[in-house]
Amino acid sequence: MTPTSPPVTPPSPLAGGRRPRPRHARAALVTTLAVAALAATLIASVGLGARDISPLEIVRILLHPGAEDYNAQVLWTERIPRTFLGLAVGAALGASGLIMQALTLNPLADPGILGIEQGAAMFVVLGILFLDLTGVRGYFWMALLGSGVTAVLVYLIGTRTDAGSSTLGLVLAGVALAAVMSSLITLMVVRDEAVYAHLRFWSVGQLTGRAGVLDQAVPFVATGLLLALPLGRTLNILSLGDETARGLGVRVERARLASAAVAVLLCAAATAAVGPVAFVGLVAAHCARLLAGPDHRWSLPLAVVLGAVLLTAADTAGRLVVDHGEVQVGVMTAAVGTPFFVWLARRRNLVRM
Repeated sequence: MTPTSPPVTPPSPLAGGRRPRPRHARAALVTTLAVAALAATLIASVGLGARDISPLEIVRILLHPGAEDYNAQVLWTERIPRTFLGLAVGAALGASGLIMQALTLNPLADPGILGIEQGAAMFVVLGILFLDLTGVRGYFWMALLGSGVTAVLVYLIGTRTDAGSSTLGLVLAGVALAAVMSSLITLMVVRDEAVYAHLRFWSVGQLTGRAGVLDQAVPFVATGLLLALPLGRTLNILSLGDETARGLGVRVERARLASAAVAVLLCAAATAAVGPVAFVGLVAAHCARLLAGPDHRWSLPLAVVLGAVLLTAADTAGRLVVDHGEVQVGVMTAAVGTPFFVWLARRRNLVRM
């Protein structure tokens, strides 16, 4: 008898016979949805507000930049710069939040929750009071110094706190320092009427009237993002533990310090531009991991996009929730982020190291 040959499976027409890779398909879908959300948010931010501008009118104005009617003035002098400033600040906070969570192995880490933003804000107030600083360039260096000092204090206090885990220790240290610094800011500002008038909206985080700082803030934010985006592989290796990372040839201390410096740079740039805005990094980082998974090479760029979408959408919603006037973006993000933070804190598997 002639032995029968085993059946031969015909090669798949996809990828030269290889099966499609679900991870890449999911990544492509998530990327498409993120880009679509970013485009929709950008259009809504430009078109909606106290004075709605139709999409056809926006297209007409963009095609005729020399137009001098009222809608064109609103679009070019306020809406477009404000929208791009919101995108830049949101992207910076999203990236900063995810890097901080990855470095501390703390799912509750956020520039606002860890007190980094309040530290930056306090040093900006000190600069205005005692150094007569004006403009975002002067604010930036004080915000950078305040962010760095606060980050060091939170780490030193949090890692030496008997709170059951370093995760909760960092959160408790950050919340405590943020409360102290917020009180000091209030004390310093209310004693000087001129400074109070200048900072009363900046201290809650807002984009209103800040369109003029776009060209000053973008170089700092762009530098931070260019340094942050290649960190995905490094963060993946650091998440494996110090011993494993050293075995893979990574200088752990140097990598952690460089990554933390980038996160502080992004937070300082965002705070210098629009004031402290909490919870954007927290929500953006968790949504990015939910959609892209734990691989930081995918979740970090997605956190950048989601942070931009979240902040710009919150700013747009703040213009629409009241009939006359608007709600500052810092208040809107707190309204969304506080319940999200409470939900995360109640999930034991998220707060355990």
